Amino acid sequence: MGIQGTIVGVMKDFHMSSFHEEIEPMIMGFNPEYFWEINVKIRSDNIPETLSAVEKTFKKFIPDYPFNYTFLDEDIDALYRGEEQTGKIIRTFSVIAILIACLGLFGLAAFAAEKRTKEIGIRKVLGATSPSIMLLLSSEFTKWVLLANVIAWPVSYYAMNRWLQGFAYRTNIGIRAFILGSIFSFAVALITVSYQAVKSAVSDPVGSLRYE
Repeated sequence: MGIQGTIVGVMKDFHMSSFHEEIEPMIMGFNPEYFWEINVKIRSDNIPETLSAVEKTFKKFIPDYPFNYTFLDEDIDALYRGEEQTGKIIRTFSVIAILIACLGLFGLAAFAAEKRTKEIGIRKVLGATSPSIMLLLSSEFTKWVLLANVIAWPVSYYAMNRWLQGFAYRTNIGIRAFILGSIFSFAVALITVSYQAVKSAVSDPVGSLRYE
């Protein structure tokens, strides 16, 4: 570019843009006659008054140019605003999906308990304990939750990996996130069906076997 100067120091790599882009070579120079931005560190206790003082100083030295300003935290936030909006959408639909799944599990648990009312009564008459009845009803749903996790793991890994491909610098997808997700799904399923399981386990078997 025809610019000559003396190298006075070398800095460590740092980002001038978002993590979507790789760090590129950059030269920082100082020329008082050629600049268009000034970075000012201010306190946050009285921002309007501080901005007014900065504007007066700016107009004093450069009266022919408009005073425009931005905040660094807002500029950084704008770099990842798309990811934040995507995260909010995913969280919202995840909550809706969990609620729908819980309603479905609750209905299936009620249907299974009603269908096996006489079987549960016979088991209790023959000495089955309440915990064993609860385990019997809950185990029917754990296998479906396990199957759902087997299907969800590769799909989630593929989707997360595709999303991370958009970043030049990204984290690795570990097994811990999938294990925690599986534990959470099992916990939600057990909590959802526990009401029907407990209700069936503590019910009086006489009523279900009265007409047998």
